[in-house]
Amino acid sequence: MADLKDSRLIYLKGFLFLGGGCLASALLLAEQPTLKVAFLLAVAVWCFARWYYFAFYVIEHYVDPQFRFAGLWAFAKYLVRRRSKERHDNSSSTATRPD
Repeated sequence: MADLKDSRLIYLKGFLFLGGGCLASALLLAEQPTLKVAFLLAVAVWCFARWYYFAFYVIEHYVDPQFRFAGLWAFAKYLVRRRSKERHDNSSSTATRPD
C-alpha cells in the first residue's frame, strides 16, 4: 500500500480515527453508564496514546535515532530484531571472556 500524500486524505484519515474512537467510547458508555467504566476507558485511551508516543517519538529521538518507524508492526519487528541482536551480542561476549 502506498503512503498517503494528499493532505486532505491525511486529515480525513485522522478525523475518521477520531470519529471511530468517539463512537466506540459512546457505545461502551451507553452499554455500561457508570463512572468506573468512564474512568477505566479514559485511562485505557490515555495509556494507549502514551504507548504510541513512546513507540514513535521516544524511541526515535532518545534510544535509536537511526531507525524510522512506519507503524506499530514495524516497531514490533524492531523490538524482536533488537532483542535477538542483544542476545547474540551477550552470548558472543561471554564466549570470548576468559574465566
